[in-house]
Amino acid sequence: MRLKLFLLPLLICSLSFGQELMRFQVFSEDLDHLNCPMGISLDHIDYNQDEGTLTLVEVRGNEEILLPCQLESGHTATLWFILAGKTLRGSSREFILRRSTDNQAAGNLKLVKSYGKVRLKWTETPILDYQFETLMPPEGVDPLYKRSGFIHPLWSPDGQELSRIQAPDHYHHYGIWGPWTKTHILGREVDFWNLARGQGTVRFSRFLSEVEGPVYAGFKALQEHIDFGGRGADQVAMNEVLDVRAWNVGEGKVWLIDYTTTLNTPLDSGIMLDAYRYGGGIGYRATELWHKDNSTVLTSENKDRLNADGTKAKWCIVEGESVSEEGRSGILFMGHTSNREFPEPMRVWPIDANGGRGDVYFEFCPIRHEDWSLEKGKDYSLKYRLLVFDGTLSPEEAEIYWQGFAKPPRVVVSYANNP
Repeated sequence: MRLKLFLLPLLICSLSFGQELMRFQVFSEDLDHLNCPMGISLDHIDYNQDEGTLTLVEVRGNEEILLPCQLESGHTATLWFILAGKTLRGSSREFILRRSTDNQAAGNLKLVKSYGKVRLKWTETPILDYQFETLMPPEGVDPLYKRSGFIHPLWSPDGQELSRIQAPDHYHHYGIWGPWTKTHILGREVDFWNLARGQGTVRFSRFLSEVEGPVYAGFKALQEHIDFGGRGADQVAMNEVLDVRAWNVGEGKVWLIDYTTTLNTPLDSGIMLDAYRYGGGIGYRATELWHKDNSTVLTSENKDRLNADGTKAKWCIVEGESVSEEGRSGILFMGHTSNREFPEPMRVWPIDANGGRGDVYFEFCPIRHEDWSLEKGKDYSLKYRLLVFDGTLSPEEAEIYWQGFAKPPRVVVSYANNP
């Protein structure tokens, strides 16, 4: 995929805006940045949602360019926007936030709920499905393999299905999901990954939020990691908040998806996530069309399918042959600097996996080399970003996208209407 400067539709504004709330500059100091989601705290300015909407413009000489922006409320109110196009190292861009009585135009990202799934879409083109109703395994397969709370399908922008579930060789594989494998509770083993062992599972509980907007669309889901082996009734061993959002970048030519998982255990004893070659983070079972002869893996440390397993990386490109117009499709998996064991260890299936066919499995595995003890009353978060593309992606492009995720440009507020 050649490096493309996708620009969001922008309007040159000659309208009269309302009260100015804040001016700020974005500095891309030592790095280039491309189509970068940006968030800025609004806790230090005087605004109220009852008094109108927020309008963001970029100042370019004597012109003001209207930009989509989106407010995320919560403990810290955050204004999100896309730093569109390429911002070169050593450059800066200026923005003004105002209060307005005009409503923003609806964005191209949509969230639709039907048939036990939530679908994120770009206009009418599907990006991904999140399965919240329990899915049974094929007829004749042990019902212990049933599961909910996973992403499948994940499509490329050209419509290629890139994920796989319930493969006959591993019925417990579910597209994109967080598979904790070897854990212990009070010395007793509990496996939430190998479902047929009957020790545990993961199930969707409820949605905490569902959001559509001009900058991103997504959801937060509560998922329960269930321990079947405790005394009495089944118990929740871990509560997981899964935050998935698709960003409005690339004009439908690429997908940029954030996948953030936050774990919290209600158990007085806590839970031990044992060091193991599989476990947690984000796991991905690739389409059955990919095998050793038509797919590749490349990490930020220049490791490939032959030597990536067990090593650490900032990012990893997993791609293969497809029937897209470009002939190939893939995913860039990115890990955040705040993640445990960053740069994170990986599980990458060897070239002779599954009887020599070389099927593709990838996982960022933060417990690959070290145990992780979770204590009651504490949150533990892992942040990932996926760039889904058709064509090819160079290591240089991958690095630019990762820098935008882990090291976004610096924001400096020059004026704020303080309360």
